[in-house]
Amino acid sequence: MSEQDSVIEELFQEEEGLTDKQKKIIIAAIESFSEKGYAATSTSEIAKKAGVAEGTIFRHYKTKKDLLMGIVSPMMAKLIAPFVIKDLYKVIDHKYERYEDFLRAIMENRIAFLKNNMPLLKILIQEIPFHPELKEQYKEHIAGKVFERFVNLVEFYQKKGQIIDIPAYSAVRMTFTSIFGFLITRYLILPEAEWNDEEEIELTIQFIMHGLSVKE
Repeated sequence: MSEQDSVIEELFQEEEGLTDKQKKIIIAAIESFSEKGYAATSTSEIAKKAGVAEGTIFRHYKTKKDLLMGIVSPMMAKLIAPFVIKDLYKVIDHKYERYEDFLRAIMENRIAFLKNNMPLLKILIQEIPFHPELKEQYKEHIAGKVFERFVNLVEFYQKKGQIIDIPAYSAVRMTFTSIFGFLITRYLILPEAEWNDEEEIELTIQFIMHGLSVKE
């Protein structure tokens, strides 16, 4: 079983009656949506890649949009939400002595996750701005559950005198923007560029800390 097949098995393990053809359609759609984007991908391309007739896709999914939702919805509900949150909580719940150490741990954690789930995450990032349903699911499954923990964590470091006295949610947004800006650029926008990952991670952390640290 390929790595992509194992991801599909994990995503849809609770759904009964998923045929081999459906799995092929899903895998082909993930590859095509990831490579070309949803709008530029036709169902005929997906069918050809999956080795099935185009009509077979429409027997399982009424529209191309249904196929997209059929991939992304369980991805967030069954894969991303529990694993992202569980994985992130390992870092969030560990009270590092310094906020800087926490940032380093969270970046290492997210890089490992991105490498293992690149095609699925690429679809999610590409399509969320264009599909309100995906945006709502993201807010429900991920953003709302994680954000509050980050706010509490920032307040913890503010009490320790390590982060300046600004609204905690503002510090979280600044941190998120810098970290995920680096990750998206590194792995989705300019993956072919020459990167010194250790150096870039350290520079990103120092950039965040320069703005948030209490000046002595």
